[in-house]
Amino acid sequence: MPGEPQLSIGHAVLLGSLQGPLELLPVSSSGHLALLPNLLGWPYASLAPGTRKSFEVALHLGTAAALTIALRGEVRAELARLDGRRILHAALAFAPPAVTGLAFAGTVEERLGTPRRVALAQIAAGLALGAADRRPAWRRRASAGMVDHLVVGLAQAAALAPGVSRGGATLTAARARGLDRRAASRLSRQAAGPLIAGATVLEGTRLARRGLEPDLTTPFAAGASAAFISSLACARLIRPLERIPSYAPFAAYRVALGVAGLAWSRARREPGARAEPGARAPGEAPSRTRGEGPARARVGT
Repeated sequence: MPGEPQLSIGHAVLLGSLQGPLELLPVSSSGHLALLPNLLGWPYASLAPGTRKSFEVALHLGTAAALTIALRGEVRAELARLDGRRILHAALAFAPPAVTGLAFAGTVEERLGTPRRVALAQIAAGLALGAADRRPAWRRRASAGMVDHLVVGLAQAAALAPGVSRGGATLTAARARGLDRRAASRLSRQAAGPLIAGATVLEGTRLARRGLEPDLTTPFAAGASAAFISSLACARLIRPLERIPSYAPFAAYRVALGVAGLAWSRARREPGARAEPGARAPGEAPSRTRGEGPARARVGT
């Protein structure tokens, strides 16, 4: 689109490379996509929200493909054990974010998607993760029942707010329910599959109907490829992360990142902090790209 800031291949590759490790950690990959380009002054931060969202989904597609390959044994085992009870559990974890995303994704993005509010979400989610992780870890994965899966589903719905982190929210919910870290990690991972697959298919269909600007095709492909490679390389961290003794370092990091985002926002006197929802800063790209429909559901971690 004439006059719109461009997504460079270099920035696309760097953001895609970060997606791999960030997707495995409870620190919100989507929150980093919102905050880091602003903190670093990259033009990506001024792209139209629809363009950024499509790029975010492209990165998640690369990550999902890589983790499906890396965890193919676990995926096969889960499919082999699939029965009515497990299907019900999967539905309970999937329904809240699916319904909330379809009904309110546009409103959530508009009201909570500014850098200042993403920074606040990072701080709040980091504090919640640290508090939940202090709970005794007395339950194993096999003990997770309908209530646990519903609570995880509600956490995934809350993670539609940019900066909350789907992975971080589900780990927080599982630890608050007394599940140990290995059980919480497996439950979070298994709840993610249907949600990310559904959101990717939905966004991919919309993107196919709308079409992608020709000058964005190569950066999108480069970013998705970088996300695939970095996710595949980082997949070996999954098992060690299940045995980590505390989530406190991640909680502290999220609070620190949020504070940095707030400091940047204050220094720039971000208009979105006081303006009506949907108001744009001077020079900011319109909220919709050419032919774009309503805002889409967030699939970030």
